[in-house]
This record gives sequence, structure tokens and C-alpha cells, in this order.
Amino acid sequence: MEKLVRKTNPNVTEVFDRYTDPVRGKMLFLRELIIETAEETEGIDELEETLKWGEPSYRTKNGSTIRMDWKSEAPDQSALYFQCTSRLVDTFRMVFDRTFHYEGNRAIIFAINQQIPVPELKECIKAALRYHKVKDQLTLGI
Repeated sequence: MEKLVRKTNPNVTEVFDRYTDPVRGKMLFLRELIIETAEETEGIDELEETLKWGEPSYRTKNGSTIRMDWKSEAPDQSALYFQCTSRLVDTFRMVFDRTFHYEGNRAIIFAINQQIPVPELKECIKAALRYHKVKDQLTLGI
């Protein structure tokens, strides 16, 4: 398998540095899951880490952008955001049902103190990172 090339906007680090300690730990964990999933997924050779709307965002050549953030208006939760025009969150809801807490058709929400179901979340991340290759499959390859 080819080594993953990561292109990182240096301003992303500043965003992670601004989070409070418990939040930063959760956000860095989500970031690491995205990077790890990209490294493990066949056909993904490049991952771009940038900022969209001031939030850490991840995309691949054939994928749909994943954003993540924590907001002071909801201090006890963080989220992974997906393009609301995609079938991603609807498919996650169909496949994983109550495994996650969802926000409409755009996000998976995590309580800051929640134990994240890693294998299931990695499947969601993989579907997003490969979205344009799997969007015609009923369950997006999950």
C-alpha cells in the first residue's frame, strides 16, 4: 500500500491549540481517527487537512469533506460534519441506527465524555473519504 501524503495547513494547529484541555483531547482523537482511517483505506493516497469556516476539515480526491468542531454554545459536545447534500448521514443512520447521535443530515454529535465507538466511526469516515467512488452503493461500502 502506498504511503499517505498529508497536506496540512499550518493554521489548523492553531485551532486545536485554542480548545480547552478536555475538548482538545477529544478533537485530537477525532483527527487521529480520520488520519488513521485514510492511511488504512485502499485507494487513498492523499489527505488534505485545511480549514473551512475556521474549522479543521479533511478531504481526499474522491471524497466528501469532513469537518470537525466544538462550539461554546454547546460546550459538552463536539461534532463531525458531513456535506448535507450527500447521502452520508442518512446512510450512517440506516446502517448504525442508534450507535450515534445525529444532527439532521449533516453531523454526528459526540458528548465530550462519551466513549466513541471506534470501528463504526471509522466506517463512517471511510465512506466519506471515498464518497464519490461509493455513492452509488446502497450502504456506501459500509
